[in-house]
Amino acid sequence: MAHQITVFAENKPGRIERVTRVLKEAAINIRAITIATSDSFGVIKLLVDDPDGAHDALAAEGMSPFKREIVAVLMDDRPGGLHAVAETLGRAGINVEGAYGFVVEDKKRAVLVIEVEKIPEVDRLLREQGLSTLTDEEIYSL
Repeated sequence: MAHQITVFAENKPGRIERVTRVLKEAAINIRAITIATSDSFGVIKLLVDDPDGAHDALAAEGMSPFKREIVAVLMDDRPGGLHAVAETLGRAGINVEGAYGFVVEDKKRAVLVIEVEKIPEVDRLLREQGLSTLTDEEIYSL
């Protein structure tokens, strides 16, 4: 399985800079990032090449990072590529709590990162549909 790092931060100038500086100084590469804010707080979700190292580096700087297991699905970068994943999850009654994606190879491959409760079940369902799920190492080698 794969992992993401989540950091809760005040919605103030410089918070992203602080997170990215800590990761830069720890020589950790960010593969994907998403930021959501609500009034005075935000949630920063990061897919990095060293989740354990990122967690430790951010914690050492007084932040409260959380390492969460996620499902990373390799899918076709074409119209309907995302729908194939959504259809599989919808038919199985799986609720997607959060998601973001990135293109690996234009018009060929993309990765969808999904947060769900039943990770082993989701992994099995996607593989049964011919979709590949990725481990930490596989994501970072793309």
